[in-house]
Amino acid sequence: MDIQPLWWYWIAFGMVLVLAEIFLASFTIFWFGLAAIVVGLLLWVAPGVALSWQLLGWALFSIAFAILWFRYFKPTMRDRTKAGISKEAVQGETGLVIRLAQENQRGLVRFSMPLLGDDEWEFFCSDTLSLGDRVIVVDVSGNTLVVSKKGN
Repeated sequence: MDIQPLWWYWIAFGMVLVLAEIFLASFTIFWFGLAAIVVGLLLWVAPGVALSWQLLGWALFSIAFAILWFRYFKPTMRDRTKAGISKEAVQGETGLVIRLAQENQRGLVRFSMPLLGDDEWEFFCSDTLSLGDRVIVVDVSGNTLVVSKKGN
């Protein structure tokens, strides 16, 4: 008995796998679905390929897509806000003083890239600062950064 799936079977199978990703949220089964769609398109162009070659192609495309995703594309899409990460992740970051501390108000520092989900933070500093000074994060105290003047 010779089983010969048609090209659109592979396309339908690939679409089912891609749609299944909605419920699984692992972003791995997507690549198996994409590989099935590619095999379906190749079978459309070159009908008559044996089932064993179709399955081998599906496996190889799946592996290739998964490797490309996890090795090359996913690392470039990391969340760079550092939200939800411990204070050690923000220690050593440098920001710019945009508001000086007043009698009843803390100073405000702005960072070029958001730290812990925000790009502006209130701060404490024991050094004498002026507007535009660069400061470096030393610690986090509640919702306030403890900073020191950069260069000290």
